[in-house]
Amino acid sequence: MPEAIIKVRGLRNSFGEQVVHENLDLDVRRGEILGVVGGSGTGKSVLMRSVIGLQTPDAGEVHVFGEDTVGRDEFDTAAFRRRWGVLFQGGALFSTLTVAENVQVPLREFYPGLDQGLLDEIASYKVTMTGLPAEAGPKYPSELSGGMRKRAGLARALALDPELLFLDEPTAGLDPIGAAAFDELTRALQQTLGLTVFLITHDLDTLYAICDRVAVLADKRVIAVGTIPELLALDHPWIQEYFNGPRGRAATATVDRQTERQGTA
Repeated sequence: MPEAIIKVRGLRNSFGEQVVHENLDLDVRRGEILGVVGGSGTGKSVLMRSVIGLQTPDAGEVHVFGEDTVGRDEFDTAAFRRRWGVLFQGGALFSTLTVAENVQVPLREFYPGLDQGLLDEIASYKVTMTGLPAEAGPKYPSELSGGMRKRAGLARALALDPELLFLDEPTAGLDPIGAAAFDELTRALQQTLGLTVFLITHDLDTLYAICDRVAVLADKRVIAVGTIPELLALDHPWIQEYFNGPRGRAATATVDRQTERQGTA
């Protein structure tokens, strides 16, 4: 079994009297795409923020690359942050910077002495890597479609050649064709670059299409982790409603049709 690149143990997060997580455990294996699902308010994004150090938990341990990341200052975590990239919801691009300049932000932060010509070359490569046309580089986020902004955000997340990629609702707001294309891009990059992907999503099609395992957040913790068939064998009411509801059945039918087409090709 591959090693766990992320280990979370006994995590507790709260905001005032509202407890979001209590005694939460989770492992993310090297080289997998792990989907993270849960109802509204279950703290999916809070969990991601706890792992990458933007949220300090009340209790618990978070180990990334074998190192405890909780309570360490920004300077001390710089070595870790170079090894992961993050695509926040909506892309979270700097509106006053061009796409290329957005991609260059982490490069300037970690490698301030890089020549501008090299920065431009790296940015151009990352932009085209994510399926954007080369002419997208000089454009501002306001000049791009929603799908293109997601890809630009992904290009920035990949700027430092990370081993670990965090995606927060990457297909939210995209039409079905655009969402499917983004899923295909994610899987292709994961396989080509050897990435480990922590993927928060509500999109059942994404879960079925590219996720190796799925972690389910409910009752303030991770109640189950496994492949979709393994989750479907559980009798937890939220899991059954989520995967066996109308949208879950539609996603299953879509995957079955794709499998049949591949088998007859």
